[in-house]
Amino acid sequence: MTTVPSGSSSAPGSVPPLFAAFVDDTSLLLANGGAGVDAVVEGYLDARDGDHGDLLGRLACPVSRLSPLVTELARSAPAEPVDLALVVDSGLGAVPKALSTVFSRATLLTPRSVETSAPLDLDPVWLERVAEFVPDDVVAVVEPRRPITGDPEDVAAWLDAVRRVAEHGCEPKLRCGGPRPSDVPSVDELRRFFAIAAETGRAAALVGLGRLVRSADEAGVVQHGILNVLVAAARTADGAEGAAVVAALESTDAAALVAATRELDGARMAAVRKVLSRCGAGQDEVTALGALAA
Repeated sequence: MTTVPSGSSSAPGSVPPLFAAFVDDTSLLLANGGAGVDAVVEGYLDARDGDHGDLLGRLACPVSRLSPLVTELARSAPAEPVDLALVVDSGLGAVPKALSTVFSRATLLTPRSVETSAPLDLDPVWLERVAEFVPDDVVAVVEPRRPITGDPEDVAAWLDAVRRVAEHGCEPKLRCGGPRPSDVPSVDELRRFFAIAAETGRAAALVGLGRLVRSADEAGVVQHGILNVLVAAARTADGAEGAAVVAALESTDAAALVAATRELDGARMAAVRKVLSRCGAGQDEVTALGALAA
């Protein structure tokens, strides 16, 4: 597809503002280890320097893989530093040393966010502790643990934690995919998550999106799509009824979802990104969305 959404000022070879720096590369976070650091770095740099590099956001890296990432970037010698999402996988106590490593490699990495999971019963003291570890010019991203039982009281407690994260000034994060049905939030949970982002004025981040349009994976688990969440965020930003947001999340009509993104003008694109700041996906999804956004 070669046209951009109506109202876009994008130049040839760039992407519309709706998609600018929208997809973080989360290849290094795969549970099975995924591709080697060398392959991930090569793919990320190739994508960043490609026709749709403006689509690419941060490279997400767990603290435990930071050292090999630095080694590989030093070998690759990127023309510009890589925007980094540092994901805490070894406790908050490891963050100062990791950030020190990042700041000492300013020609290779620029820290953009520090991201960590949180207990469901998080309190202001815990959130203040996170703030102590994260510099002012780096975004603190917190993922309250979503209950997998679907119990209404547990869901309500989770959403209350999401609201506390947003009101504290951190960016809420939600994991949207996985191999088990319980790993995937319901459309109503996602609708309510977006509603909190809109109400608090604190844009949210999603990770674990492995496809462009809602569909079942090889194991039969239905996964959310990147286009679905974009359209749902647009409808949330517009103040649409909950049913309209749910309909966007449940749609399997790729053409209709693409058309919905192309109807957004500049102001509405900006409003969408105030609800949904970015999403995390693999390099295949980055490539596919780049071709779509062209």
